[in-house]
Amino acid sequence: MKIAIMGAMVEEIEPLLDYFKNYEVVDYAKNRFYLVDYKNSQIVIAYSKIGKVFASLTASTMIEKFNCEKLLFSGVAGAINEELKIGDLIVADKLCQHDLDITAFGHPFGYVPEGSVYIKSDEDLKKIAFLVAKEKNIILRSGIIATGDQFIADKKRKEWIKNTFKADALEMEGAAVAVVCDALNTPFFILRAISDAADMDASFDFDEFLKSSAKESADFIVSMVDKIIEGWK
Repeated sequence: MKIAIMGAMVEEIEPLLDYFKNYEVVDYAKNRFYLVDYKNSQIVIAYSKIGKVFASLTASTMIEKFNCEKLLFSGVAGAINEELKIGDLIVADKLCQHDLDITAFGHPFGYVPEGSVYIKSDEDLKKIAFLVAKEKNIILRSGIIATGDQFIADKKRKEWIKNTFKADALEMEGAAVAVVCDALNTPFFILRAISDAADMDASFDFDEFLKSSAKESADFIVSMVDKIIEGWK
């Protein structure tokens, strides 16, 4: 079994590297991949850098060059569902690209010909995630995650994305990973920790949150990997 674990930023994979400790480093396609031998399986860890293009490149490389059979992505996201609070964990039921717009040709927002507005994540991996959450006594939510090559700070734009796509959270990589995995028949899972929400205050320290949430997410992802290797469904 070969399993890919991705993040967008180096901070999102550092706790995983600290956990596994021993790994081979492979430089490829202007990126760095960390290969870990674990429980008679191999894990390939990488951060893509921010945005859909880099996320697509990294996901494709992990599947095509390193032959990964499943892909797990963890990182942070902004909430547009008012029920989501800072620190909440959300798993994507499905993902869309909020900045993909060819409506001038009569198509809905987020749609590309021969594609679809939404791509669903793998049901078995989601089941494993909710089992892990139950065992760890963690509240895990699910919903629609919208992806775009923009950090959205404008309240009107957020509201438009929420209403147009019924989205719960915003980020910059997930749907790109979903497109690649869907095209290459690779089961995938997207986990996000909410880093900004409607109720956040001025004292919030994003850098500290990123470090703490990365540790929590790494622990969660490793527990998922254990169950995948054990063959749980």
